[in-house]
Amino acid sequence: MSKITNLIAGLAGAAALNILHETLKKQSSNVPRVDLLGEDAIQRTLRYFGGHIDDKETLYNATLAGDLVGNTLYYSLIGAGSAKYLWPKAIFVGLSAGIGAVKLPKPMGLDDTPVTKTDEVKILTVGYYLFGALVTAAVVNLINKKA
Repeated sequence: MSKITNLIAGLAGAAALNILHETLKKQSSNVPRVDLLGEDAIQRTLRYFGGHIDDKETLYNATLAGDLVGNTLYYSLIGAGSAKYLWPKAIFVGLSAGIGAVKLPKPMGLDDTPVTKTDEVKILTVGYYLFGALVTAAVVNLINKKA
């Protein structure tokens, strides 16, 4: 499979993850707010270099763009190598990203509350990333069948 194909599949997974997140965050207050975690990470990084983003919409857009690019690149790894292990790789990549999203913010000095405030939110956070990985694998599988 080509790198371009992997990136296209990764983008599909990243977009699916973000669509799921954006849809559900409007439905309930007891869902992960990965966007708030991302905004915190961007602001802390910018502050380290002496900057910040004042405008909420600009910060939101920068976070969304960063999420799409980062998750696209990460999910594109699912299509690399043998197609024989496509689904186990997708599960591993998705679970790793989700568990990392829950476990890594606090040690990194970020406010982990948006993804850890309840056990339900923690499980949903992991589920979101697993969902994106499975969408990626499905797109890889679909492209491989058409090739």
